[in-house]
Amino acid sequence: MSLRLATFNIENLMTRFDYTGFRNQTRRDRAMQLFDVRDEATYQALESARMLASTDDTRQLSALAIADADADILCLQEVDNMAALQAFEYGYLYRMVGNGYRQKYLVEGNDSRGIDVAVIMREETLDGEKIELVEIKSHATLTYRELGLFTPELALTNRIDDKIFKRDCLELDLRIGGKPFTLYVTHLKSMTNAREAGDARLSTMPVREAEVRAIRRIIENRFGADKTRSMNFAICGDMNDYQERVTISGNRRTGYSFTPVKEERSALDILSKDGFAINPMLRRDDMDRWTLYHSRGPQEQHLCQLDYIWLSPHLAEINATSTPEIIRGGQPYRTIFPPGQEVERYPRTGWDRPKASDHCPVVMTLDLG
Repeated sequence: MSLRLATFNIENLMTRFDYTGFRNQTRRDRAMQLFDVRDEATYQALESARMLASTDDTRQLSALAIADADADILCLQEVDNMAALQAFEYGYLYRMVGNGYRQKYLVEGNDSRGIDVAVIMREETLDGEKIELVEIKSHATLTYRELGLFTPELALTNRIDDKIFKRDCLELDLRIGGKPFTLYVTHLKSMTNAREAGDARLSTMPVREAEVRAIRRIIENRFGADKTRSMNFAICGDMNDYQERVTISGNRRTGYSFTPVKEERSALDILSKDGFAINPMLRRDDMDRWTLYHSRGPQEQHLCQLDYIWLSPHLAEINATSTPEIIRGGQPYRTIFPPGQEVERYPRTGWDRPKASDHCPVVMTLDLG
């Protein structure tokens, strides 16, 4: 019996229009900036039309990426609400995979933009094993005080009664063909901080470290700290952090060079340092683990893994020969691939947009023992 488990940051699966660009130039789309629009009603009409047209292309590509992952259980990040998820599944995914994902779960979390984590599941695995939800629980309301995680570093930007998770950690107890499996789905604090100059990844690190400590504490409290190694659990989502990256130098004319770099500090060290959870992506070559291309111009370009399926030691051991797959066909053409990794892009993919997402889906076939 096998289970196909995937995670995908679908990038702003929204049902709302954003008209703030009329008064705030920094939020105005670059296409709209080409035109001199002086009244708000006209701006809203044009922005609505632009969003509708671009969204249709984008969501076709997102659906293609999900169809290629062919997962039994798909963990999603950046979903506006259940209405958005249902509309996407019916209008786009249904055309790709049919009635594949009838089970849908989303709990409103803490994100200031209203984007949430969600899970969609088939009723059965591809092998015909029943997928059952036993219980679902949100940990969005947990505070630093409750888990004793407040630190002097956090005190610089947070208060002790603030909520730990900037989105959520969603816990799902499942039975797959009668076998227990617990899934934790999250989307950690972004690596941006508009209030401070300097290295935003490092300045936001304490928040992510607290989120990861909280996830670990939730799991240890659930199973017992001495028993977690033998349990069937996985932690999935956009971790917004990395332990390594591939830096890119050069340009289109002269060519590119790629250099793997290890990071001295990562919030993810809290999961990996003592083997609490295993990142099976390490079974791939170090140049081929990336799920996102980051660029701030030619002087700052790298590839990194932000999207993870962390396995319990037990699951990692019984799936020692299984390697995660990365679905890169929805990446825009501006993404710079290392030699030998180029893939065929989906039809209508653009230089920067449309694209399936800025992230790549990650999928893995697991045996639950």
